[in-house]
Amino acid sequence: MPSAPTTSLDLGAEEFRADPYPWLAEERRRAPVAWHEGMQMYLALDHRSASAVQRNRHLGRIWRDREPTDFLEPFNLLHRNQMMENEPPEHTRLRRPVAAAFNRGHVERLRPRVRELAHGLLDHVDPAGFDVVEGYAEPLPVLVIAELLGVPSSYAPQLRAWSQAIVRMYEVGPAPEVVTAAVDASSDFAALVRELVDQRRRVPADDLVTDLVGTELSDDEVVASVVLLLNAGHEASVNVFGNGLVAMLQRGLRPGPDPAATVEEMLRFDSALQLFERTATAPVVIGDVVVEPGQRIAALLGAANRDPVVFEAPDTFDVGRDPNPHLSFGVGVHFCLGAPLARMELAESLSALFDRFPGLRLTGRPEQRGTFVLRGYRHVEVSA
Repeated sequence: MPSAPTTSLDLGAEEFRADPYPWLAEERRRAPVAWHEGMQMYLALDHRSASAVQRNRHLGRIWRDREPTDFLEPFNLLHRNQMMENEPPEHTRLRRPVAAAFNRGHVERLRPRVRELAHGLLDHVDPAGFDVVEGYAEPLPVLVIAELLGVPSSYAPQLRAWSQAIVRMYEVGPAPEVVTAAVDASSDFAALVRELVDQRRRVPADDLVTDLVGTELSDDEVVASVVLLLNAGHEASVNVFGNGLVAMLQRGLRPGPDPAATVEEMLRFDSALQLFERTATAPVVIGDVVVEPGQRIAALLGAANRDPVVFEAPDTFDVGRDPNPHLSFGVGVHFCLGAPLARMELAESLSALFDRFPGLRLTGRPEQRGTFVLRGYRHVEVSA
């Protein structure tokens, strides 16, 4: 076993998943980097170490096909061909055409459409009581990313279901039924995207799929990129919105005068992505620990985002916090490509909600998803 402080955090425990921050704070006080015997990896718990894990070029995202490979091929195919699971130069080759498509102005041209969709969804909720996740936070980003890519809005409910099935595979020790659901969702999701890619080759449109079809990416790489964008393009937004809204309403808070600052605090305070894993390709020093080649280390972003060395009163939700150097979108080569879209979408949807319902309040106990790596709420009942 590596000579480092050890931690026995049970990331699957119900009480930990309900509120991981007291446990994470205690572990961070004990050591900035610790070895987890059960997971066979290091955990980086403070801001400095978690940032270093993401920045160091000798700590990479190295995709290893999940076993059994025959059964899991639909899931593996989507991951081995996407930028998130590769390092330069392959990562650069996969990311460049997607970044170029984003830079053509697709995101900013969507701002009026985001407002329109947000108000349209709010027109159909009952102010006396509604589920703000199911009726608003979930459908809005799905509709937005589908429109950006060129996926018909009629598929929006199915896109959300497929995404949920796939991302549950990222949790620690997924159950057999979770694995099967992820494989089925991967197959169905890829089939839809392949059909869409074929259509755009025949009849181009003003959307991201058309842009990607015209690049040097292979069909498998286009499919993997589109599925990644559909998943990441709404998964983070749903969970950031739900987590941040619950935190505010539980404390009787409203967005500050600068909605963008409030969004940054939503991103920091209760991180939607809690764990980001890397593998050493050469000896790397993180804190006082040497991570040897082949060993894994995970940045615990929720722990890093509440490091008192960096954030004053880290357990306080401050709608105007400035500066706010959270790590929720990552740093380095894997910085989230969709961050501008997520920020715009969250600011617009948050403003629309509180402009319409300034007296918004919780009316029941929010129901969590029961996950840790991707943390969020399933249902949040509110009234105006």
